[in-house]
Amino acid sequence: MTEKRIGIIMNGVTGRMGLNQHLVRSILAIRKQGGVALADGSRLVPDPILVGRNTAKLEQIAKEHGVARWTTDLHGALTNPDDSVYFDAQLTTMRAPGVEAAIAAGKHVYCEKPLAVDSAVALHLAALAKAAGVKHGVVQDKLFLPGMRKLKRLVDSGFFGRIFSVRGEFGYWVFEGDWQPAQRPSWNYRKQDDGGIILDMFCHWRYVLDHTFGRVRTVQCLGSTTIPERVDEQGKRYQCTADDTAYGTFELDGGIVAQINSSWSFRVYRDELFSLQVDGTLGSAVAGLRECRSQHRVNTPRPVWNPDIENPFNFREHWQDVPDNQTFDNGFKAQWELFLKHIAEDAPFPHDFLEGARGVQLAELGLQSWQERRWIDVPKLEV
Repeated sequence: MTEKRIGIIMNGVTGRMGLNQHLVRSILAIRKQGGVALADGSRLVPDPILVGRNTAKLEQIAKEHGVARWTTDLHGALTNPDDSVYFDAQLTTMRAPGVEAAIAAGKHVYCEKPLAVDSAVALHLAALAKAAGVKHGVVQDKLFLPGMRKLKRLVDSGFFGRIFSVRGEFGYWVFEGDWQPAQRPSWNYRKQDDGGIILDMFCHWRYVLDHTFGRVRTVQCLGSTTIPERVDEQGKRYQCTADDTAYGTFELDGGIVAQINSSWSFRVYRDELFSLQVDGTLGSAVAGLRECRSQHRVNTPRPVWNPDIENPFNFREHWQDVPDNQTFDNGFKAQWELFLKHIAEDAPFPHDFLEGARGVQLAELGLQSWQERRWIDVPKLEV
């Protein structure tokens, strides 16, 4: 079996997402399985070089995970013709310069979301990549979650009939950092560092809604900073200037209304950290990160509203599990494999920079809606 090497410049692997989801659970996992199978019978094997600013962290990560190459010289890495792919998982504020430099060097580019801090910059990056003729992609991992893939199977099968409602709950309690360490970095809560849950999560909701139900037409959003003060990684108190909670309502193609609440200050009382209920004329379903349960029209019980008696129903018993019917791999790894095939043999890959720009656009419009306290139309974006 023929192996083909592909060199990947991985910038930002000292961060949580870059290290855990992209290096360890994606690129190194792909290497361990012997690469990505291509149509000609060969296997494409990634060869990463780790890039960052902290020498000690890079050296430690490389040693712990058996990665031979690392450097603090991004420019030098970009000039190496043997490495054809650039990946960026830096802070959002630092992403655009790295991506621009990679495009100028003729590299294919794949990066975390948000693609940029505003849609104008995101569209600029998309235009640059298109003009340079390089392949480009943005992480849209939630489409690859087992629960969402099973939900999409129901949508595509016509199970719901006419869909009219989508209701989502996302989030969990992030500790303030005083008596228990916070689970998220402090920059998430500072507007001046491009933090905020609207910018973070509306990019996700855009591609989830667009690719599962229909294009987002309008948005209405109310944000909030529920915890005004937190403690950072150095034990110092700081003021939270970014939103940590967002209540979003979206109108989609076909008259579908989607409502999604996102928060880092909700305590969880549901089966998973993310739950999405879909209701249609013929059936309903509730999808999480991994599970999906459905209830068809013919299996729907007849509930009776009577607060004077004990509820006679266990409503969850009337829902059925949607079976896996296949093995679901890590969502980040699955999308990496699609992008590598896209580079190697031009396999379809819809999650490009324009898709990333659309996510940033929805976040911007959500923030505008909050500020102006009104519905905002979502214009089509093109490069």
